[in-house]
Amino acid sequence: MTEQGAMVAAVWTGALLLWLAFLLFYDGFRRPLRRDEIDAFFATLGPRMAETGNDAARLRAFLEADDGREFVMVNLVGTRAGPVSDPASGATRDGGEWLRRYSDSFVRGLIARGGHPLFVGRKVGGYIDAWNTPEDPGWSLVGTMRYRSRRDLIRVASDPAFRAAHPAKLLGIATTFSFPTQQQIAFYASPRVTVGLLLGLLAALTHIAVLTFG
Repeated sequence: MTEQGAMVAAVWTGALLLWLAFLLFYDGFRRPLRRDEIDAFFATLGPRMAETGNDAARLRAFLEADDGREFVMVNLVGTRAGPVSDPASGATRDGGEWLRRYSDSFVRGLIARGGHPLFVGRKVGGYIDAWNTPEDPGWSLVGTMRYRSRRDLIRVASDPAFRAAHPAKLLGIATTFSFPTQQQIAFYASPRVTVGLLLGLLAALTHIAVLTFG
């Protein structure tokens, strides 16, 4: 093999290895949660679930049914209107600003564990189609977040940085609910495809450069 051919082979091999490394990070090992991991997580929660009116049994059932696969959390959020004061520090900020302070910390922790936002949007109108549902409590945002696994959900929730930011969530949100889903249909290129195409493009451009200037 010529030196030029060796360089081209190294470029494409490097691109392939980078893509495989990304897939390993993005998908993980898909190992379902063990019972001891779930028990340890709940031991750290203390009264947090009850304080926010959530059902710990429902969360436990979701974790115990873990299949190791990715899932998407659907979130509807109603932010607090006007200035909101933190009773602990006395700081006063708009409800949306408190929510952004929480969201910034949360999203950083999510991305570090292979997750990411899929879609975030603000409401621009009232219910257009609603059957047998309670009156709109004042939703202002909808967001969908991709989690690599349920294990990553408890790792994010256990992260000290997340817990430190959690009071800002309570200050910024007036009402919310979230539920997990798994994809059935999607008309978009996932990061698996996007990163693969980007690496392929960079490898192709480098290949051309080697042939032209090598």
